[in-house]
Amino acid sequence: MRIEIINGSVEYDGNTVLSEINFSVSDKEKIALVGRNGSGKTSILKCISGEVPLVSGTGDEKFSFSISGAPKIGYLQQVSLNDELTLRQEILSAYKDVVGLENKLQNLLDKMSENPSDENVGAYSRAMERFENIGGYLYKKEYLTAVSKFGFSAEDLDKKLSCFSGGQRTKIALMKLLLEKPDVLLLDEPTNHLDIAAVEWLEGYLKNYKNSVVIVSHDRMFLDRIVGVVYEIEYGVTTRYKGNYTAFLAQKQQAYDKALKDAKWKSAEIDRLRKLVERFRYKATKAAMAQSKLKEIERLGTVETPRRFDTSTFASSFQPEYESVRDALFVKDLVFGYDKPLGEISLAVERGQKIGVIGSNGTGKSTLLKTITGLIPPLSGDVRFGVKTRVGYFDQTIAATKSELSVLEDFRAEFPELNDGEIRKTLGGFLLSGDDVFKCVKDLSGGEKRRVALAGVLVTKPSVLVLDEPTAGLDPRGKSEILSVVNTLNKPGTVIVVSHDRYLINRVAKSLIVFENGGGRYFDGTFDEYEEKETAEEVAKEKPEKTKKTGGERYVESKEEARRKHRVEFLEKKITALEEELSRAQAKLDDETVNTDYKKVMAVEEEIKTIEEKLDPLITEWTELSE
Repeated sequence: MRIEIINGSVEYDGNTVLSEINFSVSDKEKIALVGRNGSGKTSILKCISGEVPLVSGTGDEKFSFSISGAPKIGYLQQVSLNDELTLRQEILSAYKDVVGLENKLQNLLDKMSENPSDENVGAYSRAMERFENIGGYLYKKEYLTAVSKFGFSAEDLDKKLSCFSGGQRTKIALMKLLLEKPDVLLLDEPTNHLDIAAVEWLEGYLKNYKNSVVIVSHDRMFLDRIVGVVYEIEYGVTTRYKGNYTAFLAQKQQAYDKALKDAKWKSAEIDRLRKLVERFRYKATKAAMAQSKLKEIERLGTVETPRRFDTSTFASSFQPEYESVRDALFVKDLVFGYDKPLGEISLAVERGQKIGVIGSNGTGKSTLLKTITGLIPPLSGDVRFGVKTRVGYFDQTIAATKSELSVLEDFRAEFPELNDGEIRKTLGGFLLSGDDVFKCVKDLSGGEKRRVALAGVLVTKPSVLVLDEPTAGLDPRGKSEILSVVNTLNKPGTVIVVSHDRYLINRVAKSLIVFENGGGRYFDGTFDEYEEKETAEEVAKEKPEKTKKTGGERYVESKEEARRKHRVEFLEKKITALEEELSRAQAKLDDETVNTDYKKVMAVEEEIKTIEEKLDPLITEWTELSE
């Protein structure tokens, strides 16, 4: 299977959105499409699915768009569900072949109970083998896990689809698409509106997905753990990079540095040659040399300085006007919620702590922050800030302003005590300088609005900064900008941040408040450490499930058991061999001749990833067969 676009272009209403698309996806490739908001990532997905037509691009190669191997392409274009079906019926429609074969097996069992002939036993054995090969023993666990991770309960399974909200219906459609397992899976921001548990399940599912995946996502950690190829769209042109998102950033920086170095050398060389030409062009004995140097200048051509690889960082630093006492925040027996309690928590936050708040959607994370900051009253309990503590609060509504004023005018109106020079200095620290301050606030991008809002929060010099989903909806560069702000926080500054962005939480928070089971609990450690602990506990809790066999199953038990044991032995040998191969590959990273060479590290990491992709499904199958 292969899908390939060579020198394609996309136009909307006569306007060129993408001028030179060169893109391909082959069997089992996992690809990320990245770029600024509005760069055309979704347009490429729509081209692949056939929804948007391609025309010839501006490149030198001949335009072509080809799909070989007749792959089934899965793309969530528009949510259209039959309201009369239940959630269970909708999900099971993704397993038509498996469910059909399961019904056939039951019919064959009924036949064997009436007539246990060799013909009936043989038919049952063949059907059983086919059922195993298409995942028949795993599909119920697979879809029930997905339903749970996507935030639905066991009771929801038998509810009609008409009972669910628009956001829930979108998740149902996405879940069904994933479970249908198309040959090429096109996902446009699949982690939107998913909590961390759902994102991690989706991450594991796609990592072990046996077919091809093309993902548009702003979640850096999600992409880092799944993809092996990144296509960046910049200035209407696609560029392919091998590796995950972090590797792409490193390669892009290296490419920019090299192009800049080459441009500087070329400029200096042309300047040197021109000086020689001027020196010798009027001397008869040197005229030939001058002509030779002119040809060299023509050969070198014009100097094209590479478009800047944006590495701008914030110049702002978070310096509280007053340093709070050691206990910045004290929360005791706080019951929070609106009409009814959402949870209860007790907490002591010390000066300088950086705390991340995580948990499923609807568990009360944002409500807790609003209660702590006094925006809504507590149902009971006590919230006290330390002496000289000043609180700065940010949420998405603050950043969603539609002010008709310019950035400068808006800031001036909110902070009349500041003069224009002080305002410009503040905004400049958040990469808003020059004519940017005269832009209308309502016309700013999402990232720019958040920077303005954060500048407004931090200019008050708070000693405790409370952030509610500061990076939601931003592209990777916008997220990096916000992370850059938070990472400039000086040691005395205290931060409490709610986010589903695991990369942000992992880079900022040194401890967590985890919402689960109707309340929040404190975890002293980073998100990586929390994940490691949770994984270990889940493994420890797992118990083998025993399935009661029917009469027909007992009849063919000896054959099935022999087949199962043979398969287990084969898997164990294969797993052992791959684990040894993996250990040898991982050991290469300790070799100084490897770990000091970026290209060698990338090659070894690719080798490790290939081995792990082979190993993971074998371990999953061995675990299931060994239970």
